[in-house]
Amino acid sequence: MKTLTLRRPDDWHLHLRDGAILQGVIGDTSRHFARAIIMPNLVPPVVTTTDARAYRDRIIAALPNGDRFEPLMTLYLTEHTDPDDVEEGKKSGLITAVKLYPAGATTNSHGGVRDLDKAMPVLERMAKIGLPLCVHGEVTTPDVDIFDREAVFIETVLDPLRKRLPELKITMEHVTTADGIDYIKSSKGNLAGSITTHHLIINRNAILVGGIRPHYYCLPVAKRENHRLALRAAAISGDARFFLGTDSAPHVDPLKECACGCAGIYTSVNTMSCLAHVFEEENALDKLEAFTSLNGPVWYGLKPNEETITLEKRDEPANFPPKRETGAGPITVFDPMFPLHWQVVEK
Repeated sequence: MKTLTLRRPDDWHLHLRDGAILQGVIGDTSRHFARAIIMPNLVPPVVTTTDARAYRDRIIAALPNGDRFEPLMTLYLTEHTDPDDVEEGKKSGLITAVKLYPAGATTNSHGGVRDLDKAMPVLERMAKIGLPLCVHGEVTTPDVDIFDREAVFIETVLDPLRKRLPELKITMEHVTTADGIDYIKSSKGNLAGSITTHHLIINRNAILVGGIRPHYYCLPVAKRENHRLALRAAAISGDARFFLGTDSAPHVDPLKECACGCAGIYTSVNTMSCLAHVFEEENALDKLEAFTSLNGPVWYGLKPNEETITLEKRDEPANFPPKRETGAGPITVFDPMFPLHWQVVEK
C-alpha cells in the first residue's frame, strides 16, 4: 500500500500550554487534526467555565490563517469545583469533559484532588448530566513504585469510584500498562482509554539505556516491553473503547535538560507518520482510521469528521524538524528512532 485516506483525525488528549508556546505549537495540531481535547493544567489552571472560555479564545486567536480546528475544552477538577458551574459549562456546549489530576501526579498538578470524597458532589452531578471524567490514572503515594502507580490507581481509586458511581462515564487517559488495557477490556460499560503515540513506540529502555535521555521522559512513565506490546494490541484491535490521545506535551529544552526535568514528549509534529508506521508494522493499516478518527467521536458523542487526510508512503524518509522554535525557546520533537516513510499529503 502506498497511499491511505482517512477521515480527518482527532486528538483526545492534548497539551497546548499558553502564550508563546501555544502560538508556536498550535499549528502542528491544527494542520492535521480537526478537534482536540485540551488539557486544563495551566498556571493557574482552568477551573471554571469562564476560565475555559477565555482559554478557548486564546487558542482560536493563535490558529494559523485558514486552519479549521475546534478546541474541546475541559475543566481542572478540584475539591472546590462548583457543580452548577460545571453543568452550565456543559449546557453551553463549551465543556466536553472534566479532568482529574491526583495532586502531584504530573506537570502543574499540585492543585489537583487529594481527597476524592470532597469532589463527589461534582462527580455525582457529572454522572447525572452525562459529562465524562478524564483521569490521570496514577496514585501519588510516595511508597508506591513509579512503575506500579497505574495498576495501584486502578485497584485503589478507579475501581472503587466506578462501583460507587457506575453511571459516571470515565476515560482512562494515556493507558501505559497491560493492567490498564485488561481492566478496560473487562469493564461492562462507561469506561474507555486513550493511548499515546509514544507509548506505542518506546519502552523504559529509551529513557535509561546509554544514559539518561530526558526527551523520552513522560508521565505516566514508559513501562516494560510487555506493556508496550499490550498497548499495540489494543490500538490495532478495532475495539471502540481505545482511541488516540497523543498527550503531546511541549516543554522548552532548558526545562527538560536539567537536574529535575519536566515530564512530557512533544509528538504533534509527526504523530500521523509514526502511527502509520506502527500500524503497518502490525499489518493493521485498515484499523488506523478507527483508532484515530472513529472511536473517539463515538465515545464523546460527536460525529466523525467529514473531511479526510491522505498519507503517502515515500521512498525517501520524511525530514521532520528536530526542534520546534517558539518565542519561549526551542522544543524538541519526538524522535521515534526509525525513519518515517509515511507522510501526510499537504493540501
